[in-house]
Amino acid sequence: MLFLDHANLFGCAETTLMTLESGLGLEGGPGPSAVMALNGGVAYSGEICGALTGAAVAAGLMASAVEPDHAAAKQRAREAAARMIEEFRQEFGAVRCRDLVGCDLSSREAHEAFISGGQWKTVCMRQIEFTVSRFPAIAGGQPQAPAAGSEDRP
Repeated sequence: MLFLDHANLFGCAETTLMTLESGLGLEGGPGPSAVMALNGGVAYSGEICGALTGAAVAAGLMASAVEPDHAAAKQRAREAAARMIEEFRQEFGAVRCRDLVGCDLSSREAHEAFISGGQWKTVCMRQIEFTVSRFPAIAGGQPQAPAAGSEDRP
């Protein structure tokens, strides 16, 4: 399990990227280290949801894998990320982590309360699952991985 593991090793950005890398055959990508500071809306600042930032990184990986021209790949990645953001906003009514989870995760106390309260298991998991399930159609790939919360890869 990635996201729902009790050790809480991987946040929303990491889980989304790792699941998309695996499911879309993008192995050899940057992996979770590249996005570990993006959880909680970038360093728990509460800004754009980590599921979206993880998907944006995956959009770049996917675009560069299918489009040899860097400028064209960049445009393709931007368009996929923009569509993902818009669909996410339509589904959840917001894209900012703080608005989605209803609290400010920037303080250690608030973050610990959020984790111990278990809200991340429901609210954040829904957002990760939505992003992972919609991303392949938006970006032009087909998923092959299990749902983000049920994957066995550490």
